Amino acid sequence: QVQLVESGGASVQAGGSLRLSCAASGYTTRRYYMAWFRQAPGQEREGVAAIYREGAFTFYADSVKGRFTITQDNAKNTIYLQMNSLKHEDTAVYYCAAAPWPLAAEWYRGVAYSSWGQGTQVTVSS
Repeated sequence: QVQLVESGGASVQAGGSLRLSCAASGYTTRRYYMAWFRQAPGQEREGVAAIYREGAFTFYADSVKGRFTITQDNAKNTIYLQMNSLKHEDTAVYYCAAAPWPLAAEWYRGVAYSSWGQGTQVTVSS
C-alpha cells in the first residue's frame, strides 16, 4: 500500500525559508511522478512543483519559480520542497502526491495523481 507522509510545515515570517519533506513507502519514488500541491482556505488546489526521473524532469508553477526547489532522494524514498523568499500568499496546506504514470505537461492536474499525503500547514506572516 502506497503511503505518503509530509512534514516540515511551520509558521514563518515573510522572506523566510522552509523545507518540506515527503516520505514515501510501499513503492519506489524513482518510478513515479512526485509532486507538491497546496490549498489555501477558499481556494482551489494548486500544483506547486513536480519531479520525475530523479530530477531529470522538474516542473514549477509560475508563482514559485525561482523561489522553490523540488528534489528527490531515492536512497531515502523522500522528496523535498525547499521554499525560499516566502510570501504571505504561500500560506496553505501543502500536500505530497504520487502518480505511477508519465504526466509531463499534465503534472499540475491533481486528478492525475493516485496517492496523497495528509498535508502539512505552512503559514507565512507578513
